[in-house]
Amino acid sequence: MIYQREIRAAAAGHGDVKDITGEVVRLVAASGIQTGIAQVFVTGSTAAIVTIECEPGLARDLPEMLDRLVPPSRSYGHEQAWHDGNGHSHLQATTLGPSLSLPISRGEPALGTWQQIVLVECDIRARERTVVVTVMGE
Repeated sequence: MIYQREIRAAAAGHGDVKDITGEVVRLVAASGIQTGIAQVFVTGSTAAIVTIECEPGLARDLPEMLDRLVPPSRSYGHEQAWHDGNGHSHLQATTLGPSLSLPISRGEPALGTWQQIVLVECDIRARERTVVVTVMGE
């Protein structure tokens, strides 16, 4: 069986970290699937989906780490072509990745106690994001 739904999430802009665990858990439960896989995918090229302990310190540390690894700069090729200020946003999102696959066990995502599913906004402006959750199994 395959079940697919979307989550809409308003992201405030660069560095916003949104905990979407509750919505994903609700969609997995609504699917009725007990054993399988859930894929969580954000559409767009300047946002990412990861797991992390979503607490204020790490929610600040993750974007700061990304800015150290891939700092804002006008020298990126994307910036040279488009002059839109978000070349680093694309590269940061690519580094983290747009999707996450989670095992489903007993009708729930198999997450650790301190492991949440988060949307990481890398773009420089606020965005309305669409996260597609596909649950497959039996």
